[in-house]
Amino acid sequence: MSNFAVSLPEIVAVLPAAGIGSRMQADCPKQYLIAGGKTIIEHAIFSLLNHPRIQRVIVVLHPQDQQFSSLSIAQDPRISVVHGGEQRADSVMAGLRYAGRAEWVLVHDAARPCLHADDLERLLSIIEYSKVGGILAAPVRDTMKRSEAGVQAIAHTVDRQALWHALTPQLFPLELLKMCLSRALQDGAVVTDEASALEHCGYHPILVSGRSDNIKVTRPEDLALAEFYLTQRQNPQ
Repeated sequence: MSNFAVSLPEIVAVLPAAGIGSRMQADCPKQYLIAGGKTIIEHAIFSLLNHPRIQRVIVVLHPQDQQFSSLSIAQDPRISVVHGGEQRADSVMAGLRYAGRAEWVLVHDAARPCLHADDLERLLSIIEYSKVGGILAAPVRDTMKRSEAGVQAIAHTVDRQALWHALTPQLFPLELLKMCLSRALQDGAVVTDEASALEHCGYHPILVSGRSDNIKVTRPEDLALAEFYLTQRQNPQ
């Protein structure tokens, strides 16, 4: 059993956390708000380190961040800290450069505190059969509308049958992600998540169905919802 464990490819997690969270209307970046007794970023990190396959987490911080070092989790030897850039893609690239020779990299939002262990396990299982990687995603359930250009009026209804909400973590071979992200940035492509960089280079990452409670805390009302989900998980009925 131990010999098998040694042969498994190394997975490094990168947690971009260099944003300032302006939409939260809070006194601190959103990843440092409290939900379920811990900061959001602590929940995000614990959800990764609790899996035995993930032995390193690279946290990418704003150069002027002074809060992360005060958290007890910052002393965990499995965590490394690097400084990020202006955009998410720049921060992820900074983390990838620090990932060494890991075969796979898992990128997770610092503002997603509710990642479920079952979802993470399903995502990691694609390593067994994919050379491209994939993302957690949730099928769109609501009716989707496209607005008129520059106007808050409906242009038409969008067919939701093949639409998915992109979530994180997103899992890719390290060298492939570095190559695609670098090319996308050089080409001036819009890179809103790591999968979009691979799409820009002609790859088709796998969609792994994930739980809809894997929310990203971006607005004040999201914090109460995250608190509810975390409390329910800690105290199941």
